[in-house]
Amino acid sequence: MKETAGLKPETHSLSIGSAGCTYPRLRRLAIDTAITWVFNLVIALFITYLMPTGSPFWVNLVFSMCIGTLAVWMIDGGKLLLWGEGKPSWTIFLLIAAAMPLAYYGGHALAVWLLGMPAQHLSHAFDMRYSGGTLVITLLACLFGTWIFWSRARLQELEAQAVMEKARAAATEKQALQAQLQLLQAQIEPHMLFNTLANLQALIAVDAPRAQHMLDQLIQYLRATLSAARAPQTTLAQEFALLQAYLELMAVRMGQRLAYALDLPEALHAVPLPPMLLQPLVENAIRHGLEPKIDGGRIDVVARLTDGMLELRIADTGLGLDVPSSQAGTSLGLANVRERLRALYGERATFSLRPNHPAGAGAIALITLPMTA
Repeated sequence: MKETAGLKPETHSLSIGSAGCTYPRLRRLAIDTAITWVFNLVIALFITYLMPTGSPFWVNLVFSMCIGTLAVWMIDGGKLLLWGEGKPSWTIFLLIAAAMPLAYYGGHALAVWLLGMPAQHLSHAFDMRYSGGTLVITLLACLFGTWIFWSRARLQELEAQAVMEKARAAATEKQALQAQLQLLQAQIEPHMLFNTLANLQALIAVDAPRAQHMLDQLIQYLRATLSAARAPQTTLAQEFALLQAYLELMAVRMGQRLAYALDLPEALHAVPLPPMLLQPLVENAIRHGLEPKIDGGRIDVVARLTDGMLELRIADTGLGLDVPSSQAGTSLGLANVRERLRALYGERATFSLRPNHPAGAGAIALITLPMTA
């Protein structure tokens, strides 16, 4: 598993005049302008058909577009310049109070110029007999539009807070998962170590060279185990090296009763893997399958890539699954493996234990993992 620390939400900065930095705010202003044009269309329809002024629809539309566009550019554009994408302060109401009359009279003058009307039409903007109703509608539209934009800003703020809370919750969950996995790793039974030390003590008096060889293998195994237990993630090559050290140690104890083979293609050496995932399965196969069997047996560990999935197979020719002694010892080790797979991969990983039918004896433990965690 990869741990990502210091997650921060992506932010956009703006420095007026710097290349490329104005795009996020210009995009926001363009969206707000498009929304305002919809309002302008509704207002033009309202003035034309619900409060007839004697002007045709397209004239009212031009006036509405000019006034509404100037309003949104002054209010929303000023907000973006002063506060960016952040939450504005109370002074935005001063901006609104200044923008509304400027947008109304400026938009009126712009519409008169665009429509080529006589200059005396400009005086109508200052005559309440002609412009009173239009001014009230403009005021209400500005307030409504400001409320819409304010609500959207508040919604964006709440969404940002939700994202931050989700990130913190995910980080907390990951820490809890790491603690759970470390606890599961620590549950691997230490019986092998005690048995090996007991055998080593017995060998020292009767076969010193063999005792020395067992001690060398034990040191190598403990070194590999300690390194793997401290790491959050290992590779297949390192995991197979750990298995090599463990099986060499078992070969000293069991002598000719144990044969084994490790098959790891070179292309899979660097594939990431949870540490010490296979070791308890190999240990379980030896302890409950091969060691109790008078003539011992063979164990094969194979890694393969099949249909984009990583297959890890541990096959032994021991006593098999039908023997009570075999069943009695599988609870902790196999439950450990299943729990770790569930915590790390969810439903994407599978684990099965079945009889070794091709060999006629023993069991096969098969793990299927996705290539990425």
